[in-house]
Amino acid sequence: MTRIKIILFILFACMIFANLAGCKRDVVIDEYANIPDEKWDRTKPIQFSFLISDTNQPNDLYINIRNTTAYRFSNVYLFLNTRFPNGKTARDTIECILATTDGKWIGKGYSGIKENKILLRKGMKFHMPGTYQLTIEQAMRTDILEGISDIGISIQKQ
Repeated sequence: MTRIKIILFILFACMIFANLAGCKRDVVIDEYANIPDEKWDRTKPIQFSFLISDTNQPNDLYINIRNTTAYRFSNVYLFLNTRFPNGKTARDTIECILATTDGKWIGKGYSGIKENKILLRKGMKFHMPGTYQLTIEQAMRTDILEGISDIGISIQKQ
């Protein structure tokens, strides 16, 4: 009887593990980079790389930002540089709103850190297979931007 319970337990654990692992198939990339001492130097961009094999698959692209409640702005401007598999590049300027006009933080979190997941592009298709490189730079009017603790990207298949 004990042997049957052990076998059932192992089967059950394997099913749960397979289910959890299966959820990751819908994620192309979901990574964060830590900003040392919550001080983002304009000269130190954050870089992410990922591989695209299916050019017909629509994807949603998010920028993820963790800021402290001591961050002194209600938004953050970013430069998003994309390097395509063929070596060509593109640059976008993005404004991410982190607080309402009355100063209330939009992000989730109960402590001194707020997290925002900001949708940049919905249903985006990558036009060529290969390795893409995204580089994110802070584009505020200060050389050292204080109060940003982490920057990330998330690309999820639709």
